Amino acid sequence: MNKLILSLLLVAAPFVHAQSTSSSYTNFIRQKQLPSGVVWDMPVAVNGESQSALAINPGGAQFELWTVNNAVSPVKSYLLESRYVASYVPMATVAIRSEDPYDIVPRTRADRPFYVDVTVQGLLSGASDPDASKKVNFLRHVQSYGTAGTGVGLDRTQATLLSQNYIQQNGLTTTTFAITSIPGADRTKVRGEERYSIFSLADNRTDSSSGLTYTAPAAQLGSQYIQIWPVADGAFAGITANQLIRYKMPTVTVTLNDLYPNSTTYVQAYKGAAQLGKTGTIVPGSSLVVNDTVPKSQILSLADYDATFKDDGQWTMELLTKTPFGIDRLAYVTFTLDRTLQMNASVTTITD
Repeated sequence: MNKLILSLLLVAAPFVHAQSTSSSYTNFIRQKQLPSGVVWDMPVAVNGESQSALAINPGGAQFELWTVNNAVSPVKSYLLESRYVASYVPMATVAIRSEDPYDIVPRTRADRPFYVDVTVQGLLSGASDPDASKKVNFLRHVQSYGTAGTGVGLDRTQATLLSQNYIQQNGLTTTTFAITSIPGADRTKVRGEERYSIFSLADNRTDSSSGLTYTAPAAQLGSQYIQIWPVADGAFAGITANQLIRYKMPTVTVTLNDLYPNSTTYVQAYKGAAQLGKTGTIVPGSSLVVNDTVPKSQILSLADYDATFKDDGQWTMELLTKTPFGIDRLAYVTFTLDRTLQMNASVTTITD
């Protein structure tokens, strides 16, 4: 039974398949004995199977699969999978999907949907079966990171329980959430996480056939969380709508706030009035690629970019950001450029 337990836990290894080419990650399984509370950590590879370090008592054991990124400072730890194992307790898994393919921790943007898949196996339905074998408890927690938080050092015991309900049937259940429920006055700027967990029911009884006494607390069978990041915004300064520009383009400041962790942001220019979906020329010095685990804010200064505007007339500059959710316009400005040099002169003839 011990070998089977860890084989099941290592199913979570696909969440860290990206580690196979990197030595910066360390993985381990933490085994917590119940009800004694004894803890044992065991290093593991990205995939495979091993026997559990400790025998499983009648109260069961909690197994947690962790990965640690040692290449960042401070070091960041991720809980990838958690399961409770006992003699008759059902099995359950929670998987969260979003439009962002990032494969370490699920994440999405505050205005985008996500999906929670819950799979339950091993539920019993006999009249003499204990309640703890007939149903599990499904919980939803939400927790804000604050105005500029990143989740580092988060105390997850302070999360708010938003809902809970019993699941009494085996199989897969998928729930769609149109947007996050993390609290915040500006719904586009919330940042934090939502956690979905499956718990067994507490059980204290003596088995009539074996005479064994079971003292098992309510334990987590499976859990996963998704990080929610704010919607980006931006603005131009140094140039105004309908401005008439003579001779040389002004220095423009571009303010960028909350750029998504996987995004490419740039300023483009094209001839004519503003038009969504139009492709223009990228202004030199305006591109910013973010490939990180948290949002980024930055200020750019654009100067000496006159070569982008080859003709006089009406022009539009747009600030665009490209994310896994598509391309969004953060700001735009339309102006008139007139670099024609006009000379007024007259010819006079003087006769002696």
